[in-house]
Amino acid sequence: MMEKPSHELRVLALPLYGTLAASTRHRISYFKPGLMDHGIEVDVAPLLDNNYLTNRFGSGSIHFGSVAGGYWRRLLTFIRQRKYDCVWVQGELSPLVPGWIEAALLSAPFVFDFDDAFPLKYRLAGGIKAKILGNKFAPVLRKAAISVPGNKVLAEMAKGLAQDIRIVPTVVDHTRYLPAIGSGGNGYFNVGWIGSPSSIRCLRVVEDALAQLAQESPVRLTVVGGVAPAVPGVEVVNIPWSEDTEVDLIRTFDVGIMPLEDDPWTRGKCAFKLIQYMACGVPAIGSPVGANIEVLDDGAGLLANGTGQWLASLRALRDDPALGARMGTVGRAKVAAQYSLASQLPVYEQILRDAANKAQ
Repeated sequence: MMEKPSHELRVLALPLYGTLAASTRHRISYFKPGLMDHGIEVDVAPLLDNNYLTNRFGSGSIHFGSVAGGYWRRLLTFIRQRKYDCVWVQGELSPLVPGWIEAALLSAPFVFDFDDAFPLKYRLAGGIKAKILGNKFAPVLRKAAISVPGNKVLAEMAKGLAQDIRIVPTVVDHTRYLPAIGSGGNGYFNVGWIGSPSSIRCLRVVEDALAQLAQESPVRLTVVGGVAPAVPGVEVVNIPWSEDTEVDLIRTFDVGIMPLEDDPWTRGKCAFKLIQYMACGVPAIGSPVGANIEVLDDGAGLLANGTGQWLASLRALRDDPALGARMGTVGRAKVAAQYSLASQLPVYEQILRDAANKAQ
């Protein structure tokens, strides 16, 4: 098939959620302006919009009329997909819909992008979901022109199914993430965490270490995007997430943490919290699970497994600000080179062009 001129590429992006979801912002929306500058027009049509996410993470309610409307709009997108040169699927087209139906509905060449362990999603759910949808993603991976996992662990899940696998990490615009200012010597050690309410449970991994550290000197746990449980002796501050304030809040952290329980789902995580901390030059500590290991190597951060290692790592950064400063410098440089929008934009541009020129 003849390659299309660089100025004639139109792409239909189909993320699961609106831009309040980090996966949509950082794996699709942030690429749009740069792709447009290179002759690729991207139309984004999420299944579930920002109102759905606001209600889901606010009151916890689900407006079924909104969900039904989303499914109807998604059905209509299948009708108009042939107006585009390729389709850009992010995560999952339609929850609870069998993969063979999704694959059949996708008639244009498509890229399948995923930053979580979606191939395991329904298997891990167990019960009737596992029986009916356990292999949901196999037909989609087989048919995708190019599969784009966010890390090496996810790439392994796609092997044997996908015909063309290209890893693209979840990125930040590192020019937006200014260097850290820390807690400013206000008498406490500010340990920061950013994420969504669904992942707040992972803070259990580090609770005992924080409580022990607080017996030695004042500790503040700043939680952005969730409500953390009380930790003995620790001042816990819960702050709602906002795109307008997230960078300024990260910059106040003395250390950013990404504790994870070790299970099949968490091993597929793309270490995005760590990337955000590092982009601001904030020293980072993470559990040695999945992509955390790769992101924090080469002196970019510390890995901690178990209460003893978490306590030792937190104590080291509390007691040696110079160590944290060196780690922050290395981490920020690593993000610019490997996990930034600027570094990955040419990669994704080529993926979309290659996908558009692959016959189905």
